[in-house]
Amino acid sequence: MIYPEVVRHYRWLHQHPELSYRERETAAYITAFLDSEEIPYRSGIGGYGIMARVTGEKGTEAGLVSPQAAVVTQQKKEEGRCIAFVADMDALPVQEENRVEYRSVNDGVMHACGHDAQAASMMGAVKMVHALRSHFAGTALFIFQPGEEQSPGGADLMLKDGLFCDYTPAFVVKQHAYIDLPAGMVGFQTGTIMASADEVHIRVKGQGGHGALPHQLNDTVLAASQVVVAMQQLVSRRRDPFNPMVLSFGRFIANGATNVIPGEVILAGSMRCMHEEERYRMLQLIPQIAESTANAYGCTCETALPEGYPSVVSDLKITEETRSRAIAYLGGDRVSAFPQRMTADDFGFFTQYYPCCYYRFGVAGVDRKPGALHSGTFLIDEKSLRTSSGLFAFITLNSLK
Repeated sequence: MIYPEVVRHYRWLHQHPELSYRERETAAYITAFLDSEEIPYRSGIGGYGIMARVTGEKGTEAGLVSPQAAVVTQQKKEEGRCIAFVADMDALPVQEENRVEYRSVNDGVMHACGHDAQAASMMGAVKMVHALRSHFAGTALFIFQPGEEQSPGGADLMLKDGLFCDYTPAFVVKQHAYIDLPAGMVGFQTGTIMASADEVHIRVKGQGGHGALPHQLNDTVLAASQVVVAMQQLVSRRRDPFNPMVLSFGRFIANGATNVIPGEVILAGSMRCMHEEERYRMLQLIPQIAESTANAYGCTCETALPEGYPSVVSDLKITEETRSRAIAYLGGDRVSAFPQRMTADDFGFFTQYYPCCYYRFGVAGVDRKPGALHSGTFLIDEKSLRTSSGLFAFITLNSLK
């Protein structure tokens, strides 16, 4: 059975987490597995990215011996339908609190978002699909992606590094762990299902000085505070109320003292939008409003807005087809819907160019919720791996008949 092997892969990956763009050991573990199964792949794509390839053999004649016939057969195989699957493999800067034998051995680094489960599930799926390659025609691509948790995003880097230079997938599918569904269930949604995400960095500068003499200086702390307030007014008064948006600041650094107003205050946050047009309009307004607000208090303002992840769009046709296959594999009572979320995923880069489906697989246990995502107590119910690996394989076999 493949399930115990998937669990073994999951536990190794969970125990050896690596931060974004540093997934060297993770990539080595996955390529060693692919080598052992004699599954062809490309590695080093956009950093530590890997793309395994399984080409179906259905309809080929085992008795062909002539070189000309072999060339024709190979051409027919390569001209068949191509589909792609994506799994992340990076971890987070989180200290694990779980007391399990396979807890993280890397201090301050943890798989707290389920990327270990994603990667292990796809390892199981690619092995099953490879073993059953005589049952389908076409090509299945299995992409192990680095750097989902940190901008610029491994998806963007892999695409720019020629990920699909030899193939054009008919569609791309990704699954992600979901703590609000029990293990054995999956959830689907169509349309824009996750927000874009852009970092917002603002530096307010002025003449600092003694806290008792504010009239002789520029109060950078007050100015920066008003910038934060103005950003929230931007959300409430300049945004179309039908377009969801969140602008949050989690860093406010004013390195002064009880009697010292600093000459500089640093703000950092993120903006989330569900609509790309609204997103780019807000990215133009943020520097204007921040600068004018700071200037009103005699300060200057520098704004940096490194472009982040686009919103994730689940194509209606592809998602409904994938959902119907999930029902066929699991049963209708184990397939549900999930709501839109203002969280982000760099899978949005794939959805900009290809029809895509992004669905969630449940990881909650019967007696224990897995802990919050991105927390030190996050831990999946391993029974979920049977569903996540099996469904990927089932989708492949039924999409490339």
